[in-house]
Amino acid sequence: MKNLMDKDRPDKSQYEQYIYNHFLKLIDLESSEEIIERFRILFIKGSGYPEKEVAKALEKIIALLQVDEEFNFILNRCCHIIINRKRPYNYKKDVLLDLIKLFDSIENPTPQRYYGSRSNKKLLDLIKTFTTSEQYLTLKRFAEIINQGTRSYRNTHSALVQPLRTLIPRYPYLYQHCLITSDNSYEHQQAIKKMQRQKQRKFEIDLSHYVTHQIRQRLITTSKFQDSTFTESSCENTNKIQNPTLLSDRELLSSIKQFVGKVENGYNYQDYAKSFLNHARQPQSYGHFKESFYEYLSTSFDVDSRTVKYQFKDKLYKQLKNTMPHNDDQKFNDFLLMRTCNQMLGFLVVESIQKPQHFLFLNLMSNMGPIATTSLLLKIVLVCYRVKPYLEKRFAILFNHYETYTRESVMWLVKGLENVQVALTTNFGKVDLSLIR
Repeated sequence: MKNLMDKDRPDKSQYEQYIYNHFLKLIDLESSEEIIERFRILFIKGSGYPEKEVAKALEKIIALLQVDEEFNFILNRCCHIIINRKRPYNYKKDVLLDLIKLFDSIENPTPQRYYGSRSNKKLLDLIKTFTTSEQYLTLKRFAEIINQGTRSYRNTHSALVQPLRTLIPRYPYLYQHCLITSDNSYEHQQAIKKMQRQKQRKFEIDLSHYVTHQIRQRLITTSKFQDSTFTESSCENTNKIQNPTLLSDRELLSSIKQFVGKVENGYNYQDYAKSFLNHARQPQSYGHFKESFYEYLSTSFDVDSRTVKYQFKDKLYKQLKNTMPHNDDQKFNDFLLMRTCNQMLGFLVVESIQKPQHFLFLNLMSNMGPIATTSLLLKIVLVCYRVKPYLEKRFAILFNHYETYTRESVMWLVKGLENVQVALTTNFGKVDLSLIR
């Protein structure tokens, strides 16, 4: 540190690295409680830190900031250093939850915290800005996953009034978009991806067991009326397999039948997509492809109201017609396929974080229902597997947009998230549920 202070114009990144190295050393020397206390004194209290050189480095960083948001990345890095070191799971959990409590405690700071040096006031302002940043919201979502053992997800009154954020553990397909920011370390990103694979695999197994249980239960129920030797003990185990979703049993079985059954001209969605692609890959112009793509997608608009039905079809047709019209005379290719499918997902769900409007998606969910709406999106993804991450990202945008809302107030989105989970699992996972057809 003394070498840094002796330099005429030290670089801010050197002061940052000094603080990073300081916490990296502490991780191997002190308990989680001691680390959190140090973190509190340095960043929250802003005075009295035992290592004066570290406190001076923080003061220099604050003085050299060109944009206040830069501090979010620095603080986020410090948080992840003390969370992601190679320590037991319970250590990570305790540190993360204690960090969240620490930051939440400054939402209503006591008046005396505003007094002191100008740098202390600036530090407090920076910390408060951090608590509204995407980095901090990502940490809070991560905390929900770490702390999920204490949560109840069933649709009880207490669960329904919890914020939507508490459901993030249920949707592994959102993890990479909701739990990773651009400044996260490679190790953290890999840890999230590993967690995603584990959660997805568990859901696949749970769903498979549930479906098998339901089929067995129906067979036993049928036997009850056909076999006079049937006894109640014959089905004593039928109530042990819980529905792994937040859908009702009827909703879930309808969802699975829709996503794996024969629903389009005697085809299931996978076979229908393959048939369409075989036709689409015949030499044709991009303009002709869009016409056939419209026919492929428009069969999904099955609603009772003819007016609403044709309104949706008209919107779809106009959107496709206006999609990259300068390419209409070019030969259709895979690049144009991916661009078209991606733009259609943006049109049907939500375009981007910068343009979060999703009125059409709300109308689809309201008029067609979550199963039919999800089916439409599934048809697009099955035509071009490479846009699957873009579909997941768009639902992550919606999730983040509504994460502070109560589950009860955005039940339409919960139904959508659950149906997408089922659709992706049955069509891209390793579980085979075709027996339910």
